[in-house]
Amino acid sequence: MKNFNLILSCFCLMLNYAFSQTPKPVFNNNVISAAHPLASLAGKAMYAQGGNAFDAAVAAAFSLSVVESSMSGIGGRLQAIYRTSDGSIAGVDASTEVPINYTPLQQKYSYGYETIGIPGVVAGLIKLQEDHGVLELNAVLAPAIDYAENGYKMLPGEALRQQMVKEKILEFEGSSHHFLKENGAVNNSGDLIIQKDLAEVLKVISVKGRKGFYEGEIASKIVEDIQANGGIITLEDLKNYRALSSKIVSGVFKDHKVHSLYLPSFGAITIQILQILDHLPTFNSEEDWTLSNGKATEIAYEYRKKQENLDSLSLILSYEKAGKLAAKINSPYSNIQKKDASEYPISFGSIDGHTTHLTAVDHFGNAVSLTQTIGPNMGSKVATKGLGFLYAVTLGGYLGDYKPGDRANSHISPTMITKDGELMLAIGAAGGSRIVPAITQVVSRHIDQKHTLERSLMLPRAYPFEDTLWIEDHDSVKNINAVLNATIFRTKMINSIARFGRVHAVSFDSLNNSWKGAADPDWEGTTEYYVADEKKQSFGNNN
Repeated sequence: MKNFNLILSCFCLMLNYAFSQTPKPVFNNNVISAAHPLASLAGKAMYAQGGNAFDAAVAAAFSLSVVESSMSGIGGRLQAIYRTSDGSIAGVDASTEVPINYTPLQQKYSYGYETIGIPGVVAGLIKLQEDHGVLELNAVLAPAIDYAENGYKMLPGEALRQQMVKEKILEFEGSSHHFLKENGAVNNSGDLIIQKDLAEVLKVISVKGRKGFYEGEIASKIVEDIQANGGIITLEDLKNYRALSSKIVSGVFKDHKVHSLYLPSFGAITIQILQILDHLPTFNSEEDWTLSNGKATEIAYEYRKKQENLDSLSLILSYEKAGKLAAKINSPYSNIQKKDASEYPISFGSIDGHTTHLTAVDHFGNAVSLTQTIGPNMGSKVATKGLGFLYAVTLGGYLGDYKPGDRANSHISPTMITKDGELMLAIGAAGGSRIVPAITQVVSRHIDQKHTLERSLMLPRAYPFEDTLWIEDHDSVKNINAVLNATIFRTKMINSIARFGRVHAVSFDSLNNSWKGAADPDWEGTTEYYVADEKKQSFGNNN
C-alpha cells in the first residue's frame, strides 16, 4: 500500500509539473489579418489545431504564395518581426541574396532571368515555424498544398494584375505554362485555378523542410533553368543560403516604444518619421495632419541612403535629432524627393509596388508581423516549368547595385508598438515606397488621434512624390483640396484603390483583454478570429 501511495504521489507531482510547463492563455482570442481570405482561413485553421501565432503566420504566408502569386511567393523574400509570449522581440531576415559570382550588369533590367537572386521565403518561413511554432511542418503547409492541388477561385485583384503583365509573361515558356491558359489567354476572376506542379513542390518542402527546396531535385531544376537562360544562381548559392536573425531598432512615439527592423528592412526610417511627428503639437485639423505627415515623410526619406552608415543610423534613430528635423515642418515645402530621385533605385520611385503583408497574434501573447514580396507585379516574370512559382526581382538595378553576398534593401518595415513592455499594435504594409508612410500614418491615427484600428485604416493617407503631395481622395478630404493647394506647393488628389499602401494590423483591446484585427479596406484581405470553443477548420476543395 505504501508503495502504491508513493507511486501515486510521484505521478501526481509529474502531472502537476507537466501542466505547470504548459503555457496558459492570457488573452481571450487569436487573430490573423492577411491579404487574401484563404490565407486568413489557413491561419485560423492553425489556431483551431492548437497552433500559435507562428504556425498561423507561416501557414498564411505559404498560402499567399499560392493564391496571390503576383504579389509574393516561395521564389521571393521576406522580413518578419515577432514577439514571443515572454515579451522578447526579434526578427527574421530572409531577403533575397546576391549570388556569389555576380558582377554588376552594365545594362539595367527590370525583369527576366538576369534579375533573379537567391530566394529566401522558404528558409525564412521554416525558421519561424521550427524555432517558435508548435505544429508539424506538414500540418502548417497543408492549406497551401490544398489550395494548389484542389484549386481556388481567382479574385478580381489577382486577375487584373496578371492581365497587366500578360505580354511579358508570354516571353517565358515556364511562366506562360503556369500562369496562362492553353490558348495563351489570361485567367479571369472566378476561374478555378489548379497548380499541380506547385503543390508537388510544397509537398516536398512539407516532408524535407529547408533542404527540400535548397538542395536536391527542386534546387537542380531551379539552377538548370536559370543558368540556361542567362542567370547566375548555382547549386552552392542555394545550399549555402540561410535565414538570419534581424537587428532590432527602436524609438519612441507618444509614450510608446516603436520596434522595427534594420536593413535590409526600412525600420529605421519608419521610426524616424514617427519621432519627428512626436515633436509636433496636436494637430488642429485634417489639413495640419496631412501636411505634417507628408513633410515628415519627405524629410526622413532624405536619409534613406544613409542607413548603412552606423554614425548616420544613430542620428536617424536619435529622438533629439528628430526634434530638430520637426522644426522644418513649418518651412516651405522642400521638394527633397524630386532633388534626389535620380540617385535612387528604380523601386524607390515606383508607383505600383506589389507586396503582401500579414499579422498574427495569439492568446498566449505571441505576435508575428511578416512582409513578403517578389518585387514588382509578378516579380521577374520568370517561372521554371514544372515548379510553378515566380522568382523575385533582386538584381539589375531594381533594388540598387550590390556585391556578392549582399541582401538587397527594400521598404519592407514590419513594426510593433509596445507600452510598458506590453504589445499594443503589430502592423505592416505592402505598397513599395509607400509602405513606410502607410505604417506611420496608421500608427499616428490610432495611437495619437485615438481612432479605432478599423477607422485608422479607412482614413486617407498622403505620400510625397517628386514635387507633389499625393492625397487619397476619400470623402473625408474632398473639401480640403483647395486649402491644401493654398498651403503647400502642389497637391494631387487620387481616387485609386491600393495606391497608398495596404495595411494589415492587430491591436490590443484593453477593455476586453482581447486582440482586434483589421484588414485594409482598399484591398481584398480579411481578418479572422478564433476562440477555443470553435470547430476545427478543415481543408478540402475550395470550389
